[in-house]
Amino acid sequence: MREISAEARLHFYARSLSRKTGTGFHTAALYGALAVIAAVVFGTFSVHPF
Repeated sequence: MREISAEARLHFYARSLSRKTGTGFHTAALYGALAVIAAVVFGTFSVHPF
């Protein structure tokens, strides 16, 4: 069985690292959006226009 080259290993490592970073970024964006929605909803409860 032949070994993969150093360049191929580096490419594979970069792709796996990119995938993990992308997942973390999407998770942070999702939680950020939920936090903004919660702030708007609970903020409207504290304001009494009438």
